[in-house]
Amino acid sequence: MKKISIAIVSLFAVNATFAQQELPMPDGTPLSYNPAITTGVSFLTITPDARSGGLGDMGVATSPDAFSQFYNPAKYVFAEKQQGFAMSYTPYMSKIASDISLTGISYYNRINDRSAVGTSLRYFTLGEINLTNQTGEFQGVEKPNEFAVDISYTIKFSENFGMAVAGRYISSNLKLRGDGETSANTMAVDVAGYYESERFQTSNAEGRLRAGFNFQNMGPKVSYTGDDNFASNIPTTLRLGLGYDYILDSYNTVTFYGETTKLLVPSNLQPTFVDANGNKTYENGETVNNRFQEYRDIGWFSGMFKSFGDAPGGFSEEMREFTWSLGAEYWYQNSFAFRLGYFNEAEDKGARKFATLGAGFKYNIVNIDVSYLLATGKIQSPLENTLRFSLTFNFGKDYYKN
Repeated sequence: MKKISIAIVSLFAVNATFAQQELPMPDGTPLSYNPAITTGVSFLTITPDARSGGLGDMGVATSPDAFSQFYNPAKYVFAEKQQGFAMSYTPYMSKIASDISLTGISYYNRINDRSAVGTSLRYFTLGEINLTNQTGEFQGVEKPNEFAVDISYTIKFSENFGMAVAGRYISSNLKLRGDGETSANTMAVDVAGYYESERFQTSNAEGRLRAGFNFQNMGPKVSYTGDDNFASNIPTTLRLGLGYDYILDSYNTVTFYGETTKLLVPSNLQPTFVDANGNKTYENGETVNNRFQEYRDIGWFSGMFKSFGDAPGGFSEEMREFTWSLGAEYWYQNSFAFRLGYFNEAEDKGARKFATLGAGFKYNIVNIDVSYLLATGKIQSPLENTLRFSLTFNFGKDYYKN
């Protein structure tokens, strides 16, 4: 049997460590149940750029930038520059290996005042995996990777509101020679909207309100074996966010953001048992039905609607399936930015909890952003104590805002 390095084993735990709950049977006998929702191609949930990384991994209602394609492409028709090109690099699980990383590239073009197009590429690599047989003999090197490429079109319906549609091709190439797996490929669609008010006067400053939503990664399941009976949902996600610019004067602006997300993927089904003697009590020897096949038979489209009310624990558990983020961004002379953020996920749904710091520097057409993550919960983040870097170029004619 081939041995796989710890790097590829860790891939399947990159975003959460899942808590186990003990589900009591009628006679009190515990049966293991995992309330956390898992998906395939989970690299799509990793924040690729440093600006959002410094704001608690949010981006659906932040001010427009070249990285908006990853969170809400509807923002592009509100960008201040006609075109933008951006690159980002995120070392991943750097304490385990030095060659695991996520690279993001994006580009947008405001065709005119009321429409824009955008495109992006996400590339996640696990570096080189050395394979050996059971006796330790070298069997070669594999380079597993995943990527997603997409294109979007945005239209402005009014001076303050725009919507976008994005199409995405996703490929996950994690197969190892002789393991019987294949590349997993699928398509997905985003439908997003963004609102940005004009400036308005408050008691002692000017303000601007922002709001955004995105139904992200809506598409068919992926299969690593070629058997649809063992296909996995992709991370279809609902993003909702708000932002408020507090414009102190022509030099200083502070913006506050809030965002919530929810996986539009069915909750895991509670196991049941076959009551052979009809006494409504589980007894040793009776068959337990883990309902794996029943879960796999839920279609991706129907599963999106089912996900809003299928948590076994009822409304309270359904609410725990929402994550939330808070963040603040300070700009001085539109040249220097400082950012803070916090991300929270329920303990039994993944337990990701972390604070973020970030900074940005703007000179002429170039923006440089960095961010840093500090885990605050029991679960160590793969990005803990890691610096993320982003580089953005904005060019073309100016679009001035009121």
